[in-house]
Amino acid sequence: MTLRLKINLIVGALTLLFVAAVLTLQLRGMRDSVHEEVVAANRVALQLLDRTVWRYAAQGNGAMLAFLHSVGRVRANDIVLFDAEGHELYRSPPSPYKAGRDAPDWFEALLAPAPSEQSIRFPDGRLVVRANASRAILDAWDDMAWLGGGALGMLLLVNALVFWLVGRAVQPFPRIVAALDTLQQGRFDVALPALPGLEASAIATAFNRMVGQLKTHIETERRAVRAEMQLSDSRELARWLERHVEDERRMIARELHDEFGQSVTAMRSMALAIAQRSGDAETARVARLVADEASRLYDAMHGIIPRLTPLVLDRFGLAEALADLAERTRSSQPELSFESQVDLGDAQLAPEASLALYRAAQEGVTNALQHGQATHLHLQVRAEAGRVNLQLDDDGKGLPPEGVARAGHYGLRWLAERVQDLGGAMSVVPGAVRGARLAVSLPLAGSPA
Repeated sequence: MTLRLKINLIVGALTLLFVAAVLTLQLRGMRDSVHEEVVAANRVALQLLDRTVWRYAAQGNGAMLAFLHSVGRVRANDIVLFDAEGHELYRSPPSPYKAGRDAPDWFEALLAPAPSEQSIRFPDGRLVVRANASRAILDAWDDMAWLGGGALGMLLLVNALVFWLVGRAVQPFPRIVAALDTLQQGRFDVALPALPGLEASAIATAFNRMVGQLKTHIETERRAVRAEMQLSDSRELARWLERHVEDERRMIARELHDEFGQSVTAMRSMALAIAQRSGDAETARVARLVADEASRLYDAMHGIIPRLTPLVLDRFGLAEALADLAERTRSSQPELSFESQVDLGDAQLAPEASLALYRAAQEGVTNALQHGQATHLHLQVRAEAGRVNLQLDDDGKGLPPEGVARAGHYGLRWLAERVQDLGGAMSVVPGAVRGARLAVSLPLAGSPA
């Protein structure tokens, strides 16, 4: 049902109620008027006949009949003459007023007053005067018909006028509905022109503003989706590069360990053999210098290999790799106190998770020594509740005032992205007393991230 039809029905119902109320009041007034008129006419007729009937009654029924024929009908009354035996001698003629017409029975029953009958008795008979309201009721019916017809015409006129005016008032609404349907179909280039009427104009302005904001939000969302896709692609590329870099590091480390290490060892052995067998002191000294340089080169090579890739991690696991890291750190920093506690139990770590935890410990130790000048390190690794938690505490200078992100710690940024890709979490916070605390948590294989 349209708004126009609803308003028209409401106005029509209210108008109909008003007309019904007016007709009810008018009907009540007509009933009172008919009752008053009939009662008054009956009283007047009775008084008139009561004064004259006795004079004619003394002369007999013939004189009475002559008198009644001359009188005829007395307003809204029926006059009937009976003789002494009760036979009807005379009845007044019907009213010529609106002869042949009568009000409907239901209307007459609605307006007719209570029956009123008066009798005048005399020696030769009886004269009966009965009130007859049919003509007055017919007048009321005619008046009601005119009033009802006028009310019906007014009702039709008012409804037609309201229908036309409401149609003009709601004329902009179909355009608004069409614009909303267009918007629902996914077309955001729709706009409403200036519409007539205060409310329609406000709706059009709000609709156009909403469409503009919606277009802005959708464009922003599209840009965000594109940026997220690009970021995802970048992360995939970064992970691919990371895997290849690790493979290259592992290959280089193995080449250094297997090929270059053996060659350096062979050079040292040959130099020592030359120094021992040569009879020339200068040749023996030079040979020993070559052996010493080969030893330093071998030590330097073994220091580079763990930074490239922890071969011990591939061969013996995370616990041994972390123990090797702690031992090498103590060897290179004699004044440093380094405590290491690793308890993995029966936990099964994926190779990527083991490498990430090792790199986290390696990065944390490097930062604590280079940037924090720490003298004490405490490394703790535990497997509990489906996760592996690494925590490294130092007593160094602590975090820079501008924070880790702005201090240029690209290694920590790379480490955070790596941990996040594995479904873990990483944080760098100030220590409990001084220094800093690095915490990394990774899920175990088969545990929810």
